[in-house]
Amino acid sequence: MAKTEKKVVKKEAKVVKKAVKAEKKVEKKTEKATKKVAAVELPLPSEEKQQVITEFQVKPGDTGSPEVQIALLTSRIEKLALHLKTNNKDNHSRRGLLGIISKRRRLLNYLETKEKTRFKEISKKLGLTK
Repeated sequence: MAKTEKKVVKKEAKVVKKAVKAEKKVEKKTEKATKKVAAVELPLPSEEKQQVITEFQVKPGDTGSPEVQIALLTSRIEKLALHLKTNNKDNHSRRGLLGIISKRRRLLNYLETKEKTRFKEISKKLGLTK
């Protein structure tokens, strides 16, 4: 074999090695992505969430009434407030907390304008003051 042929073979071997490495990297990335998607797809409701739903539902099977939504938001607010007491520099969670509080406030305002009795009942049950 001539020197030029050896050089060509070495270059081809390097190219093949690089292609194999790149292929392995792509496989790893797709594997990680599929794991993330599998974890995010269908989260099962926790026991605590189910307990809150059954406690505040208006009728059996109810998960979307304002009362249930307000109760779920209140439980999330309590958890985040506890988290922020220990991690007071976590501004991303603080911003999320403010959004959740605003959403609960809007639901409470809606309930107050539609049916005062339901609003007073939920406020008393959760210990909320305006």
